[in-house]
Amino acid sequence: ETEPLTSKKDVSGCSKGEDCKENGLLVRNPKSALRLVEDGNKVHPSQGDKGEAAQISNGYSGVQGSAPCNGEQQLMELEDRETWSKKIDFLLSVIGYAVDLGNVWRFPYICYQNGGGAFLIPYTIMALFGGIPLFYMELALGQYHRNGCISIWRKICPIFKGIGFAICIIDLYVASYYNTIMAWAFYYLISSFTAELPWTSCTNPWNTGNCTNYFSKDNVSWSPHSISPAEEFYTRQVLQVHRSNGLDDLGGISWQLTLCLLLIFTIVYFSIWKGVKTSGKVVWVTATFPYIILFILLVRGATLPGAWRGVLYYLKPDWQKLLATEVWVDAAAQIFFSLGPGFGVLLAYASYNKFHNNCYQDALVTSTVNCLTSFVSGFVIFTVLGYMAEMRNEDVSEVAKDTGPSLLFITYAEAIANMPASTFFAIIFFLMLLTLGLDSTFAGLEGVITGVLDEFPHVWGKRRELFVLGLTIVCFLGSLATLTFGGAYVVKLFEEYATGPAVLTVVFLEAVAVSWFYGITQFCNDVKEMLGSAPGWYWRVCWVAISPLFLLFVTCSFLSSPPELRLFDYDYPYWTTVVGYCIGTSSIIFIPIYMIYRLVITPGTLKERILKSITPETATEIPFGDIRMNAV
Repeated sequence: ETEPLTSKKDVSGCSKGEDCKENGLLVRNPKSALRLVEDGNKVHPSQGDKGEAAQISNGYSGVQGSAPCNGEQQLMELEDRETWSKKIDFLLSVIGYAVDLGNVWRFPYICYQNGGGAFLIPYTIMALFGGIPLFYMELALGQYHRNGCISIWRKICPIFKGIGFAICIIDLYVASYYNTIMAWAFYYLISSFTAELPWTSCTNPWNTGNCTNYFSKDNVSWSPHSISPAEEFYTRQVLQVHRSNGLDDLGGISWQLTLCLLLIFTIVYFSIWKGVKTSGKVVWVTATFPYIILFILLVRGATLPGAWRGVLYYLKPDWQKLLATEVWVDAAAQIFFSLGPGFGVLLAYASYNKFHNNCYQDALVTSTVNCLTSFVSGFVIFTVLGYMAEMRNEDVSEVAKDTGPSLLFITYAEAIANMPASTFFAIIFFLMLLTLGLDSTFAGLEGVITGVLDEFPHVWGKRRELFVLGLTIVCFLGSLATLTFGGAYVVKLFEEYATGPAVLTVVFLEAVAVSWFYGITQFCNDVKEMLGSAPGWYWRVCWVAISPLFLLFVTCSFLSSPPELRLFDYDYPYWTTVVGYCIGTSSIIFIPIYMIYRLVITPGTLKERILKSITPETATEIPFGDIRMNAV
């Protein structure tokens, strides 16, 4: 961290019109021109030198204006920020973050529930005017200011710094339940290494008298009380929810899932402990492997009997649905949570880009890939659901009742188990789920790591490995409640309440702070310095008005009609809604707390305090070759 040199003391020991260098500091006399010679190449200030200060990445700080040169003010030398080894590492990391488990189960379900092919109209509109502009905004902010989610606010609007702390808390909440879903997938993966998959028969110790295997060669009738072997494997062997009475009696901890989660966090730690140089290589596997598997499963699903029934059900348009408000709310929520602004990840990843990287192109490419992946995943899921309906001799709507993880761990798992070469397809399917989840976990934790390390470089700057270890241990311990026999109920509660409204609030305030306080003109000038051209009117209108309204619309819709939670046969009691909102509020409460704290510690009248608190306090470094200038 280099403190701004604003002292008006006389420069001792420096002749008029000359530069003074002491303690690794280059101090400029205001009447002379800055010329630094590096390896015989002259570098001159240009657009980024706006007349007040310049920080130089080779260890010197070039400052225009009077400053002490007598060593009274000690300054830390600036170090070069780590960057991605290759551009493709960044793209794969962002794609891996955006494309997660939700693309496979949430989008197909929401699509057929909200009018099939007709749903693509509100989905595309919400993507163009809400999701993609916010995605682009975060990439541009991170790349220009080169800071994590906490310290970046010193350069934008300091009074909103609480947003950064709120983001870190939200990321920790996500890590506490998201990785548990991967632990379930890992359990399935281990269980798949058998000649006969364990969820294909009703002869196992965990099965009950209601278990009905309609895929058996015997003539079996399906009754209202029938339960498939796949459902009993998921609920009674993996989750063991029958040993819990609900959220008020979670029961003991499943040691099998605990070991699975421990192994997952071990993989996560050694993938991100060294920074983006290592995680950028890991995503070559975790981000590309799912697409290979999706293609294999798509081809296999298309060749199954009855697959066409599932595709028709998936895409058959119901135009009347477009008149329903909840369809537009679902479209807005889906595109927002799919692209994932507001978790600090895009800010962190973009901060490791080279300054003149084309983040505009990156935003369009990655968001398009993400949306297309969701769409194709629908074919992968619904060709199999059509096959299930054909085998059960039922309508697709009866088969497609399962939502969320149950769609993957019950319905899809059961369909795979009854295909030829079922063991092979089960192994690659659950490997795909693991890789989809892993790079999203890498990203979520990197958002926290970059935010904290940039905010406290003196404490953690040289201790990244130790901090990452402590963070993974905290996340593992925070996940213990989700590893209990009633852990699935906790996962559902966190998924619905702990992150949804909190993230929406965070991004709404972020969009307002950037567009209205930092200034849309200033932000567009920043983008012009990076890319050479300013964003057009479409992007400006979206950032200033449409995107904030988009977020406000989704947030108000969620708060006005909170979801009534139900999982398996358990109806969540009313008090769980209160607990859910308390968990969500516990993160965003940091925003008003920091605003009050900021106004209290800032000297001056109330008006002066407010003006100082909304004025950027730290200059942004603008690189020019081997030096780095400050934009003030």
